[in-house]
Amino acid sequence: MGVDSGLPDFRGNEGFWKAYPPLAKLGIQFEEMANPQWFNDEPNLAWGFYGHRLNKYRKTAPHAGFSILKKWGIHKESCFVFTSNVDGHFQKAGFHDNQIFECHGSIHYLQCMSVCGQEIWPIPRMYSINIDENTLFAQDPLPSCPSCGSLARPNILMFSDFQWNSFRGDKQNQNFRDWIKENENKSLVIIEIGAGLAVPTVRMNCESLFQSWKGKASFIRINPRDTGTTDGIEVLEMGALEGLRLLDR
Repeated sequence: MGVDSGLPDFRGNEGFWKAYPPLAKLGIQFEEMANPQWFNDEPNLAWGFYGHRLNKYRKTAPHAGFSILKKWGIHKESCFVFTSNVDGHFQKAGFHDNQIFECHGSIHYLQCMSVCGQEIWPIPRMYSINIDENTLFAQDPLPSCPSCGSLARPNILMFSDFQWNSFRGDKQNQNFRDWIKENENKSLVIIEIGAGLAVPTVRMNCESLFQSWKGKASFIRINPRDTGTTDGIEVLEMGALEGLRLLDR
């Protein structure tokens, strides 16, 4: 969904290393970099990577496809966003927090590395992280916990992540479950956009919902690749914006 806004595609090393040349020189893959251990071993590099993403997500405007989805949601009076994106662009496009489940968390919220009891907190809008573009190292001071002063990390579910604070995600998940229950007797349209297979969270949830829906359900998959062959799914083999504009017409 974010690629058409100008955000990098992290599927495969080629796209990832094109976005982060210093990591290409070190031979570090996305799956390796998206690991909380970096905040212990090399916190300036960890915050260089996530700080760069934060800065880019803030500067980038959501593409017109977000507005199309929002228009449909208003017309149908009821919609919900289930996303593995951590960029916060659905909120930026005008979707309300109680309409969104960010299953992998959000880069716009922080948690304490020391697990001192501090609740998740939002990054102030005016806060910026200075990064050396040649090395991808963030400059001190790094984000810290307002309670104990320990290093902070993004409230994002990473690989091999056993200390992710899921409190915010659990609340969003409950909102999603409540929405499903409220609408279980209505017709459902699932629009799955660009769901990957390496981490198939979105795809699995969409297919499960489609198969379990008690009433009439339709499923449209927009994806330039990894289209799959599940029965009953209409496939648009193209990018997010192109597919949404086609459906809107």
